[in-house]
Amino acid sequence: MQPGIVSKPSRYSVDEAVAKLEAILHEKSIKLFALIDHSGEAAAAGLHMPPTKLLIFGNPKGGTPIMLAAPTAALDLPLKILIAEDPQGKTWLSWNDPTYLQRRHNISPELTQNIAVLETLTKTLIPPEV
Repeated sequence: MQPGIVSKPSRYSVDEAVAKLEAILHEKSIKLFALIDHSGEAAAAGLHMPPTKLLIFGNPKGGTPIMLAAPTAALDLPLKILIAEDPQGKTWLSWNDPTYLQRRHNISPELTQNIAVLETLTKTLIPPEV
């Protein structure tokens, strides 16, 4: 485990987890800014990479106040979730820990609540025992 990163196993394949997370974002009116298919781009370059996709998303009403208070937070916003398959075929969800981002950019606890949605967004993708 790396400091500042939360990683949790998914109960779904990469593509299934991506589809489910896209649906959750849509349902909650959270804008999906980009979906980067790292493994697809690797394949296009003639390289092999296990399924690996990055979703970049957010809500300007939540992120803008943070970036106004701490402009360097724009380095880490919008929010991102990496969905990747490990060498054993297990899918993992990874994201920046909001507490880490709070310390990194000196964000107030009140504003940190604006980015503390990642656990909620991913809870249905993670097995209940985790």
